[in-house]
Amino acid sequence: MPLQIGTRASALARWQAEWVAARLRRRGTEVELVPIATTGDRPSGAIGAIGSQGVFTKEIQHALLEGRIDLAVHSLKDLPTAAIEGLTLAAAPERGPSGDVLVSADGARLDELPRGARIGTGSPRRRAQLLHFRDDLIIDNVRGNVETRLRKLRHGDFDALVLAEAGLQRLGLAEQITQKLPVDIMLPAPGQGALGLETRTEDASTRRLVAALDHPDTHAAVSAERTMLMALQGGCLAPVAALGRVEDGRLTLVGRVLDCQGSRMLESTVHAPPAEAKALGRRVAEALSAQGAGELIHAAPDS
Repeated sequence: MPLQIGTRASALARWQAEWVAARLRRRGTEVELVPIATTGDRPSGAIGAIGSQGVFTKEIQHALLEGRIDLAVHSLKDLPTAAIEGLTLAAAPERGPSGDVLVSADGARLDELPRGARIGTGSPRRRAQLLHFRDDLIIDNVRGNVETRLRKLRHGDFDALVLAEAGLQRLGLAEQITQKLPVDIMLPAPGQGALGLETRTEDASTRRLVAALDHPDTHAAVSAERTMLMALQGGCLAPVAALGRVEDGRLTLVGRVLDCQGSRMLESTVHAPPAEAKALGRRVAEALSAQGAGELIHAAPDS
């Protein structure tokens, strides 16, 4: 029987699942994709109105626990940090582009947009960092898949959008990018650009299969980022950003917390060996907490 891979039904999620499937097939494993609708895929208004924790993953994880699928492919930025008994994050393949990009209607860069320009994003993290950089901008909520958001931009609903570079690259839409936003302006979400391959803890055979797709440096980086987020008790709607990088055998983690309006921004950067990724995440969280991060996070919409 083929290995059953559960995925969201969106074009981007299917691309990600097909990417994993192709690599497993190269290793002689027969696979089959199982699309699963999630709460976050349903047209029910802003994510904040339906709760942030696991809206893109709960149904897939339930299917995994019930044995209806053998492997779940997640965008790691959507996967809650709280462990679920019986499930294991078995692999994190090599990360794609981790950053955010600006897509503007007339080709203007972020600093060239007119005063009061309307930017579409559904992310409080992006909103806060945009307002920290330019407090004159009007940030409006936008939902829907990448294609839907781009269509709204073309129809004049916004002057620009902020999107994940990885999503545009994977969908073959890189030509839409106006500007890759530098990390000093826009630090990504924990896990952004990375995939998480989740299995049942007891399923040793599937864990062995997907272990071949793991990228140790990526796994260390996202472990540090997600541990930081968990230690801060920040959900995916809290204005928390993080980026881990392994260079020359050293893992560097940058963490950032803002208030929702971007008027306050806290940041910490710490280094450690990759083997100490989780400890590094906790150290950055402690440094941010000492600066007052808890107050900013607990004022966020999902707190």
